[in-house]
Amino acid sequence: MWRRFGIKRNFRADYYDYGLLTSVVLLTGFGLVILYSATSYTAQVRYGSDLYFFRKQALISALALVMAVFLSMALDYHILWKAGGMLYVLSLMLITLTQTPLGKTMNGARRWLNFGPLSFQPAELAKIAVLVYIPIWIVKMGRKFRGFKAVIFPFCLGLFQAIWVYGFTQNLSTAIIILGITVAIIFVAHPNTKAFLVAAAITAAIVAAIVWFIGTHEVRGSFRVGRVQVWLHPEKYSSGRGYQILQALYAIGSGGLLGKGLGNSTQKLGAVPEAENDMIFSIICEELGIVGGIIVVLLFIYLLYRLFIIAQNAPDLYGSLIVTGIFAHIALQVILNISVVLNLIPTTGVTLPFISYGGTSAFFLMLEIAIALSVSMRIRFREARRNLWGEIADES
Repeated sequence: MWRRFGIKRNFRADYYDYGLLTSVVLLTGFGLVILYSATSYTAQVRYGSDLYFFRKQALISALALVMAVFLSMALDYHILWKAGGMLYVLSLMLITLTQTPLGKTMNGARRWLNFGPLSFQPAELAKIAVLVYIPIWIVKMGRKFRGFKAVIFPFCLGLFQAIWVYGFTQNLSTAIIILGITVAIIFVAHPNTKAFLVAAAITAAIVAAIVWFIGTHEVRGSFRVGRVQVWLHPEKYSSGRGYQILQALYAIGSGGLLGKGLGNSTQKLGAVPEAENDMIFSIICEELGIVGGIIVVLLFIYLLYRLFIIAQNAPDLYGSLIVTGIFAHIALQVILNISVVLNLIPTTGVTLPFISYGGTSAFFLMLEIAIALSVSMRIRFREARRNLWGEIADES
């Protein structure tokens, strides 16, 4: 299998992306500091210890980071070529199990699996399954991956996973992210970009039309329709569904340019519900100001830049597309989370990577970083550079 990719199994690494690792460590460390600041009061009141949330998150983050470094050095990412199909099927099975007695309901949503003291969201595994499995089929197609028909099967793989996640867990935001990862991978691999741009424009027009209709008519429907209405007119629902987003905006506004100072947030004292999760960026801006928020965004931009470099220089198409999927996943979550906090889009429930509270998210994000670092270790700058299809592009 290894020769198929033109890579020797026994190798001496010429490169390891310490820039990517450093950015992850900085974001994780910063996230733990902000998490403690945002949850210390609530944890003390509810659980009798201001370290309740911090201790759990610090433990899982430290273990996940060590795991990521170890796996990146010990395992070759090409092992995923054989495991991709099994991972895809396993994710579907685990998502199905959420509706059995093994499933666990939290905050009104049945999206977790409970195994004794451990619980996790299998939808997070579904993201990795898609970004690992879809590139396998694209690589197998090779130069046949052209035209509309070639796109159908890989796209349906991602679409089926997204529908499965939504059908069993009602988690629309994760389904959208899975579909976004799928489109990003196909877009990068496919030579015809015009068709994707046209499809994106049509999709944007349809979404805009739906939003306009909801905003100009008294539409009654699911809670997701309500979220759009709250997004358009949050002040109208200030005492109900719009309360959280308005309090988050108050937190950002009160922080000003330089913020109130680390630990001095007042909105975290109960005004912003679930401040440690999808609204944690508002606490960052309140305590550290717009400057602090910009620094966090710049750290994410640098992390994405390192992933871009790895994808661009990966030794084969498979590695390049996997890292592209990781890039798309993290970029989508960052954009969606910050856009929600700024009320640029309706509430989605998407967390901020490496910063928001959540052991499942931290573990699987670190697993993706391990895969990206494994790809970086196989970059050969002294050998002939190859393009995405494996042909010699130039000699270095």
